[in-house]
Amino acid sequence: MKKDLILILDFGSQYSHMIARRIRDLKVDTFLCDYNISISHILSIKPKGIILSGGPFSVYDNESPLISKNIFQLNIPIFGICYGMQLISFIFGGKIERSKYKEYGKSKFIIDHSNNNLFDGIPKESIVWMSHSDEIRNIPKKFKITGHTSSCKIASFSHINKDIYAVQFHPEVKNTEFGISILKNFVFHICKCTPNWDWDNFVHNAIDKIKKRVEKKKVLLGFSGGIDSLVTAYIIHNAIGNSLNCIFVDTGFLLKEEEERISFLCKKMNFPIKIIDAKNRFLSRLNGVIDPEVKRKIIGEEFISVFQEESEKIKDIEFLAQGTIYSDIIESSSKENQLSHSIKSHHNVGGLPSTTFMKLKLIEPLKELFKDEVRKIGKKIGLPEEMLHRHPFPGPGLSIRIIGEVNEKKISILRKAESILLQELKNSNIYDSVSQAFIILLPVKSVGVMGDRRTYEHSAVLRVINTEDFMTATFSNLSYEFLEKISNRIVNEVDGINRMVYDITSKPPSTIEWE
Repeated sequence: MKKDLILILDFGSQYSHMIARRIRDLKVDTFLCDYNISISHILSIKPKGIILSGGPFSVYDNESPLISKNIFQLNIPIFGICYGMQLISFIFGGKIERSKYKEYGKSKFIIDHSNNNLFDGIPKESIVWMSHSDEIRNIPKKFKITGHTSSCKIASFSHINKDIYAVQFHPEVKNTEFGISILKNFVFHICKCTPNWDWDNFVHNAIDKIKKRVEKKKVLLGFSGGIDSLVTAYIIHNAIGNSLNCIFVDTGFLLKEEEERISFLCKKMNFPIKIIDAKNRFLSRLNGVIDPEVKRKIIGEEFISVFQEESEKIKDIEFLAQGTIYSDIIESSSKENQLSHSIKSHHNVGGLPSTTFMKLKLIEPLKELFKDEVRKIGKKIGLPEEMLHRHPFPGPGLSIRIIGEVNEKKISILRKAESILLQELKNSNIYDSVSQAFIILLPVKSVGVMGDRRTYEHSAVLRVINTEDFMTATFSNLSYEFLEKISNRIVNEVDGINRMVYDITSKPPSTIEWE
């Protein structure tokens, strides 16, 4: 039986995949694609509804992404979000201008017409998440205003006769109080979808696609030992068996005893793995490098060099697999989404210059998923709890937690500090209640006094966050007692650090990692 599906047209919003995951949470399938999909392709997909995502553009920009008005003649319900709302207004003849007061963050939304399918069951006043610098001044004919905020007179509208709805805010983010209810209304009340999608479908489809694509060729997987690469390995191994070749590259930027953990993990999961000792070559490449973007690109290039060398040793190797997830892609402005604005490059192939690409085809079965969704799959396929809830660790490792130049001494200092942090998190039963925790070593030194002796050592930052999907995050409210314990242990036991501070910045405006 063909499952109901919602089509999402992507205009470059960093929240586009979040729309998809919210609808997946409702057990309805989604298909996220470029905004310029053809009408014939839409008809072949047969979606029950279409969502137009947000995006960083103004509809009046010369290169702004536009769609054909014919989409609105397909008799398929349409829901525009942020840029999607402005686009609907523009296409139907409305007037859009730069806002006098830009809105970023929480706003109070007031419904003007409660008799509206999109807002069924939603209170008249609620908190929504705004992110726009343009606004609609005049709505097109045959549309009516359905809601406003204090600084945005047209915060939502709908067509008088057709199932066309739009909001200026983002219902897909948690900060919008009744965002999920709004999406439910669109998916179930307006589009009449049936909730018949689950994670078994995703895994089975992913295995089937890889099996058909790879056939009798072989796949090289860059295995990190995290949940993403573990689930990726499981899916590919179930598709092609021993044609999967896992490689773990020891860059020298790993946590304490990481290599031993990887060996044990792969043996337990029955995955063959080859461990490559590349400590010296990575460290030498970073000699004198300070800029974080240059650092990431060098590490990425070296990863590719290692994989290229290893691939040449394996007959019939044709594919490179990676445990890339959506937050990796959006922060590195993947080639698949040139509309989105880049935040930082990523160590995976997608963040590298084209001249460094391997002659291998990419397989990234998890690239549309968020971290918590990957964990759901991991639980579904029976991965042990300690693997499911292990904190993320960046591909470039400790090198990007050392601000400035990287050398062996700094790596040793940071590795000892991280080890103490992990011990105390687990001893205090905090590890599983936070999403990620780590130390950043600063190139800033400060004066201290230890044993009546003056010291002049590094300052370090403790970063502990809570998040659902790693697209947004808040700092963890740890007790002063715990913070004091961490500070005392690291300063007393780690030569090279004499001052600890705690990072209380959320994402946004900052990123989770510092580099």
